Amino acid sequence: MNTVSDVLHALDRLTGGRVVKSLNDLSTGEHPFVLPKSSNIPGKGILELPGLVYGKLDQPVKKIAVTMTMTEGSIELAHATGVDAIVAHHPIAEGANSGGVILKNYLDLYNIAAFELHEAFHGLHPGISLLHGHEAYRKEISYGGLEGNILFVGKTIPEVKVLGDILTRLENLMKIDQEEHLLMVEKDIRSSQSLTETSIVTRGHILNGDETTSVNNIIHIFPHTGFTAEHLRKAYEEHPEADTVLASISRVDSDHELVQTANELGLNFIVGNSHVLEILENGLPLAYALNTLLPDTEVVIFRERITSMALQEVGGEALQKYAEEMSENFLVKKQVTKSS
Repeated sequence: MNTVSDVLHALDRLTGGRVVKSLNDLSTGEHPFVLPKSSNIPGKGILELPGLVYGKLDQPVKKIAVTMTMTEGSIELAHATGVDAIVAHHPIAEGANSGGVILKNYLDLYNIAAFELHEAFHGLHPGISLLHGHEAYRKEISYGGLEGNILFVGKTIPEVKVLGDILTRLENLMKIDQEEHLLMVEKDIRSSQSLTETSIVTRGHILNGDETTSVNNIIHIFPHTGFTAEHLRKAYEEHPEADTVLASISRVDSDHELVQTANELGLNFIVGNSHVLEILENGLPLAYALNTLLPDTEVVIFRERITSMALQEVGGEALQKYAEEMSENFLVKKQVTKSS
């Protein structure tokens, strides 16, 4: 039977040695992927720790769940389905990823080990580029000296000739038609016409150009990583062959400076997959790699599905009455007491 140690070694192998192997690696100066992340909001910074975050090395692992972001929902689902280890792409933090309580209490309760990778996984495969219809001939994970600022520059694959081909490719590969059908059925079951879902409302679209605009060379960016208009100018100066800017994982609106700069430079601008689909772009290859390296261990995917619906459409009549009573009797009417 495989153990937590075996999972750790598998992650180290598939990342090419990027995981933390000893306490000496915990210094940000000693390990290139032990990275502090902070907006300087008091108490909200985090240290990325690729590899084992919590768990005992000799703990048996029969079943692994790969997810993007570990939550209390992930922990509950893991326990209910016999998962021994959660491998999260995004960094794990006390409270934030464990239902508001400390990680030790929650993970010990169900005897679950937790791993993370994030920046240590970025740039290991060309999948995100290929899904969006181009082969990257340049890959950066710290463009402009900014940790985590990813840039791909690529040449379109033969079947992608116009911007519309990229959108069609993504719709087909991501099975957006299934998501639309699922949403339609759920609307009917819940009697909620306001119901919507992330992958539907964040689907790809074109901001500069149209579906018939030709595309050959792509500057592929990820706006949430800190990629700026100055970065775009620099990238275009380095790659004047580029004709299109592609933004994925995160997106921008038509009035954003990145779109305006692209327009100024004569570049098309297209928005691809949103962050909600990264479980397919990065999570799925990671899961297949773990399945190959640990053939005796079952690997599953934990996929988030976030929906939005009008307040008055949530729950049945009894649950709505409960919420109204709790609000009115205990929250809205609560008196504010001043200390003497």
